[in-house]
Amino acid sequence: MSSPISILYDAPGPLARRRERIGSTVAALVVLALLGLAVWYAAGRDVFALERWDVLWDPPRGQTAADVWRSLLVVGLGATLKAAVVAAPLAFVLGLVLAVCRTARLAPVRIGATVVIELFRGLPVLLMMFFALLGFGWSAFAAVLFGLTVYNMAIIAEIVRAGLASLPKGQSEAAYAVGLSRGQTLRLVLLPQALRTMAPSLVAQLVVLLKDSSLGFIVGYPELLKAITNNGQFFGNTYLVALFAVGAGIYLVVNITLSRLALRLRGRARRTAAPAVDLTAAVTPTGGTAA
Repeated sequence: MSSPISILYDAPGPLARRRERIGSTVAALVVLALLGLAVWYAAGRDVFALERWDVLWDPPRGQTAADVWRSLLVVGLGATLKAAVVAAPLAFVLGLVLAVCRTARLAPVRIGATVVIELFRGLPVLLMMFFALLGFGWSAFAAVLFGLTVYNMAIIAEIVRAGLASLPKGQSEAAYAVGLSRGQTLRLVLLPQALRTMAPSLVAQLVVLLKDSSLGFIVGYPELLKAITNNGQFFGNTYLVALFAVGAGIYLVVNITLSRLALRLRGRARRTAAPAVDLTAAVTPTGGTAA
């Protein structure tokens, strides 16, 4: 069967393919030129001088390299992962509930869920952290957890709702025809398909949640960015480039690992899952069940 892309668009011809190759080559050369310019500019400002990086293996002020790396990987990264690990499942569960409520038949439930989603989706994460810290008097960890959870639950609710809206109406109609209730239809038919469809967007939002935890340093939470700034203030601004470079590398490794792991788990789930049942095949055109 032809793919949707082959139906909607003609296959590129020789001229179009040649233009694509030329455009890709030019874009790659421009990117390489910009990278080379950035390296040249950094080298001119002695960014790569060893004395600006030796804090990573021979730090001053009586500290050891183990102390620096422990503050970054154990204290900083540990606090970042702690906030993300607690906030992610909370945001996912609450977002799932909000998505179901937004598709409810009762108008008060649907309107209430819509108001909650639009409210928290439109507020900055940092503002909600400050609100929990100063308004509720919560600890820095609780404030970070509150901000990450309520913002991301609203985004996840919209992602799940979009997944539900993308499913054919025949799925729910066939489920009702074979005697399933609305709750059973959502739980057994619609939500599994919607979550599989929107899995890449959900994984991307979890990565955003992990990165947003860096805002916690503003409210005093000792996460990775806070550990980097503390080391920079202790050792001096000379080492800030090295410390921030290490922090950026840590964030990249964690986020890329999370994305790859999630995609691998998704592929394994697709291979091991039972074949999907097309409920529309169980219903005859006249509305009765097939024999």
